[in-house]
Amino acid sequence: MPQRFVLLLLILFVGCVRQSEKSVQMAGLQESVEIVRDKWGVNHIYAKNEHDLFFAQGYSAAQDRLFQLEMWRRQATGTTAELLGPQELKRDIGARLFRFRGNLDNELRQYHPHGPQIVQAFVDGINAYINTILKTPEQLPFEFRVLHTKPGLWTPDVVISRHQGIMANVRDELNYGRLVHLLGPDKVRSLQWFHPVSKTNEPDLTLRVNGDELFQPILELYEAFRLPLKYKGVLSKADEDEALQFDSDRWFDTEKQYTGSNNWVISGAKSASGFPMLANDPHRSQATPSLRYWVHLDAPGWHVVGAGEPTLPGISIGHNEDGAWGLTIFETDNEDLYVYEANPVNPNQYRYKGAWVDMRTLTETIPVKGGKPVNAILKYTQHGPVVFDDTVHHKVYAVRAGWLEPGCAPYLASLRMNQARNWAEFRQACLQSRVPGENMIWAERPADGKAGNIGWQVVALSPVRPNYTGLVPVPGDGRFEWNGYLPIQQLPNALNPPEGSIVTANNNLLPPDYPYRNAVGWTWASPSRADRIKEVLNDGKPKSLTDFKALQADYLSIPARTIVPLLQQLTSASSQTQRALTYLRRWDYRLDPNSIAAAIFIAWDDELKAAVYDEKVPAKARPYLKALPTRRVTEALLQTGSHRDSLLIRCLDKAVTDLTEQLGPNMANWRYGQPNFKHITIKHPLSGLVDETMHKRINLGPVARGGYGETVNATSFDLNQTHGASFRMLVDTQDWDKTLGINTPGQSGNPDSPHYSDLFPIWAKNDYFPVYFSRDKVNSVSEAKVVLKP
Repeated sequence: MPQRFVLLLLILFVGCVRQSEKSVQMAGLQESVEIVRDKWGVNHIYAKNEHDLFFAQGYSAAQDRLFQLEMWRRQATGTTAELLGPQELKRDIGARLFRFRGNLDNELRQYHPHGPQIVQAFVDGINAYINTILKTPEQLPFEFRVLHTKPGLWTPDVVISRHQGIMANVRDELNYGRLVHLLGPDKVRSLQWFHPVSKTNEPDLTLRVNGDELFQPILELYEAFRLPLKYKGVLSKADEDEALQFDSDRWFDTEKQYTGSNNWVISGAKSASGFPMLANDPHRSQATPSLRYWVHLDAPGWHVVGAGEPTLPGISIGHNEDGAWGLTIFETDNEDLYVYEANPVNPNQYRYKGAWVDMRTLTETIPVKGGKPVNAILKYTQHGPVVFDDTVHHKVYAVRAGWLEPGCAPYLASLRMNQARNWAEFRQACLQSRVPGENMIWAERPADGKAGNIGWQVVALSPVRPNYTGLVPVPGDGRFEWNGYLPIQQLPNALNPPEGSIVTANNNLLPPDYPYRNAVGWTWASPSRADRIKEVLNDGKPKSLTDFKALQADYLSIPARTIVPLLQQLTSASSQTQRALTYLRRWDYRLDPNSIAAAIFIAWDDELKAAVYDEKVPAKARPYLKALPTRRVTEALLQTGSHRDSLLIRCLDKAVTDLTEQLGPNMANWRYGQPNFKHITIKHPLSGLVDETMHKRINLGPVARGGYGETVNATSFDLNQTHGASFRMLVDTQDWDKTLGINTPGQSGNPDSPHYSDLFPIWAKNDYFPVYFSRDKVNSVSEAKVVLKP
């Protein structure tokens, strides 16, 4: 190629780079900061000091997720009714009732020695962007225009809000109390799968409060501040009550069922590279924008890439120069519902240890759109916020929420993990992580001739209950108290296990004789995902990132492999069902898109679950136990006999009839993973307030999906995937530039950005983008660079 031509290309290239660079004057910085955005929308932040690093992280998050941040701020501060009207008043009361009110400086030091400075810098960065864009309000994302509002400024107490933490087990406690009252403890134990147990009649479900009085809206305020926001206008009172009851029950049940994750780590002995490897795919609701947000942070003392929530500084899942870490939910019980006798003469007193004790009260004024401000009286017992006054029976109900203790803002303790250089430092950092309960795993890059460690440490806020399980409501009279919290060192952990791998998928990892049984959970996710991951990792073949990609996308159903063979000798009088049986008998148990057998199985499985549920759960208990654990359904189906066999065929006949009605009589059209059957459609929460043109811009799908709630690639049991992995990360510690990631539908929450939905088609194919760590690699995929100057 002629030298002059090469020179011309170089000049053109440099010119293009310059066109994508800009400088912005930014008050509040100490030195200049470079923000390099790659072509997948990930910001790589290069700062010269810690303050500017987190200032720029806040600035970048606000730039990409401004409306998401604004609604977080309003939920955290209890000011949603000011924007959305009186239907959100209960949410605001609940948010204020459960607001952390301790010393803020001490609180922030729980998460990092420089916690107050880091959080303040992050908040200042968010506010810097807000102040900048308010100078040109016409450039605000469309949500602000639709709702006729502007973003408000942040304060550090917004960052440490607990309002969206995964901690809502007190609802189970109330429902277990109701079920024990209706059915007795033995029946409840036979329906729910409490485990592990080491003796009969475990766990203790003795109900020591009046069961008749538990069927009131006791947790209405607690539930109100956790529900997703709705933007469809003011409902009538009757409609509001009906919608709240239906939506809250369904939403909480769905979140409990599907909020989980997979993670695993393998030693160098099991990897193709000879280096430890790690994978993580947390499962949450599928939404636009995504819950998580990728970012790369580089400054003296900090060099880390990964994702957290855009409302928090630091990174909760990722890697630095020395190791990688990931998380999954570990069930723990840090809430209890207390029932008190109230003083009939003075309703602000409750009986405790034989004496009347005054409640602490606060009065807060809540602004309401279209109406007068409302004065809310917030009451507290010594155990926690009062959620319900039963004036008829002179009872008071309060929630003891351990997460109101200092240091319990979800995921914020990850700041310490971001700087861990080895297993010992990572485990020490884990000791400050309290909420939510997590299985933290670690993969360490080998150094100084030593093999890299792999490790697992459970982190959780675990109240020690000396004389009760915490599974049902208890009297608040002083007989049932917590004896502090279990030290995190005493929670399960492992370092370099002999099998060379660690797998967690929200399944039980406790031995039956675990000595601190009442400090942790009694119910866990089905072990199907974990069992399948172990099966693949232990097949004797060294694993590469390609293998990890295939495993995160794995659609094999272990429950299907267990129950489909039960049909082997059975027949049906229906010729259509006979054809369905042929498909199932030839099936490989994978819920792949386009699989006809998978569609038949799913329809049959739904019928089986419903039939076993109807047989096992008395009608009066169904409002409080909406589904049976997979273990209980499988146990029922594995019991041999003519009744079982007739149930299997009857349900298959019904499934075939339903599929015929839904997809037509031609079985060739019964493909799993199609827009009319298993798919994903993501609707923006403001879809009901915009026109058809905007619908097309902000809503995504439908696209075909495979899997369901029991596959490693967990796509929920709904035919429209509501939950699952929106974020994924794969790491080979041999080379940090090999890291792979995804975040659907995109890094930005603004549909005006090219990064609003650019990752959706990549994710839909179970694919990834490279997450580069070295500066040269980052520069090679740079899309734009902004230099923030003081």
